[in-house]
Amino acid sequence: MMKLYIYLSLLLTLISCNQQTKKETKNVLFIVVDDLKPLLGSYGYNEIISPNIDRLAREGVLFSKAYSQQAICTASRMSFITGMRPDYTKIWDLSTKLRDTRPNIVTIPQYFKENGYESVGMGKVMHGAKNNDPESWTMPFIANENFEYAAGYKMPANLYQSPEIHKKWDSLQAALDADPDADRGWFAVNSVMKSAGLRPLTESLDVPDNAYADGASSLKTIELLKEFERENKKFFLTVGFQKPHLPFTPPKKYWDLYERDNIKLSEFQKRSDGSPSDAYHRSGELRNYHDTEPSMDENGIVNDDKQREIIHGYMASVSFIDAQVGIILDYLKSSGMDDNTVVVFFGDHGWHLGDHGLWNKHSNFEEATRTPLIFRSPDITGGFINKSPVELLDIFPTICELAGIEVPEYLDGVSLLPILEKKVSIQKDFAISQYPRRCNVMRSVIGTYPEDCTLMGYAVRNSRYRYVAWVSGDYEDRSDFNNNEILMEELYDYDIDPLETRSFASDPKYQMVKDEMIGNLRSVIWEN
Repeated sequence: MMKLYIYLSLLLTLISCNQQTKKETKNVLFIVVDDLKPLLGSYGYNEIISPNIDRLAREGVLFSKAYSQQAICTASRMSFITGMRPDYTKIWDLSTKLRDTRPNIVTIPQYFKENGYESVGMGKVMHGAKNNDPESWTMPFIANENFEYAAGYKMPANLYQSPEIHKKWDSLQAALDADPDADRGWFAVNSVMKSAGLRPLTESLDVPDNAYADGASSLKTIELLKEFERENKKFFLTVGFQKPHLPFTPPKKYWDLYERDNIKLSEFQKRSDGSPSDAYHRSGELRNYHDTEPSMDENGIVNDDKQREIIHGYMASVSFIDAQVGIILDYLKSSGMDDNTVVVFFGDHGWHLGDHGLWNKHSNFEEATRTPLIFRSPDITGGFINKSPVELLDIFPTICELAGIEVPEYLDGVSLLPILEKKVSIQKDFAISQYPRRCNVMRSVIGTYPEDCTLMGYAVRNSRYRYVAWVSGDYEDRSDFNNNEILMEELYDYDIDPLETRSFASDPKYQMVKDEMIGNLRSVIWEN
């Protein structure tokens, strides 16, 4: 009888432990949005209509000072998806592929797959990995051509649904198919469309949401969630929304949410006093569209009417994505799956909307590097904002802890769980971003960076200041650093100058601030 009692006690203990483990292990919904700056109601911008993301922020924890490690899609994504800085991944451009530089590196979805999760991805996620990195997923990645679009619509032609663009695009593809020696590269193909006047910055058509990839992906997400629920699968589901990246093509109903004449232009559209010319760019991404340069002056400043059109398109695209987020969140709630699902929502970097005379990203300024970051978990009490500096690198360890799996020890980021649980208010004193300059040839073209690629801008952002050191030397090896390699500097004081109108780098009163922030760089970049 005693043996039976002991056996039953042990059995109950094991069942209890298994139930506890099952309860502690969470599903993960991982939402990354392309080119999304914190232009959201929850971030204090009342002119934007983003009720669903704002709802997520109210239920979760919003980080108001989250920073990308490099304000360009590939470098940023390959950094946060691996939890390692660009100087480790060795990806600083758009064409270098992750496993060419780090063949054995582990991505977040791959790590969850190795921990027994069904790991599924769709949309724009692994920009910077060959074939969307098959090693990361338990089923083939779902790209644009794999979505089911609205009845009567096929996959957008070069991201557009205009019948005229479809016609030209189809004829171009037929010509490419007929010529095996034709240049099928992105630049060559889009040059043809641009020359034909069929590559506009914006498109406003009265079409269903799922005529475009982002609308189709939200419906595919619901389909997969139903499958996971039906088959009782533990999942790590990654949804990569592609707007508000150019071109701005949300359905007309999202344009109609805003009055263009009421849209405000950027308050400061000049270069910061005392800043180096290498801090800026020519808004080259904007110039890839046929209707941009006719609206620019000789200094690259876009006229007011075109500025309002671009900002209108950006805002409408954000509202379009917000609606897709709402569809997914509503299903999670109605199905009860939100009781066991962690949600992380963020952008891969910010976006210039005319400030400093800049458009797109590609800089170390606040508007390019700062991005939304929101966590929601059934195990945390949300509804608050954290104002400490954090990095997208911190997502990997944080998601692991929230899901209940072990955190890899080698990651460059730190877990934000102590902040989410209100045990501390700060996990790090500063965030680091970076951006290269003076290099117009991508490494993949010639196998290595050419000798004139020698300038990297490293930015340190703490709660008050941003310091940028423009450093010369070998891209591939920054370990042997001395202060003489700092060619130019920037320093912005956001308490007194939130628009970055002036660099205080040459002001002696800020020397101690500069010394401290150079020490921050040294501790992370050059001594780690």
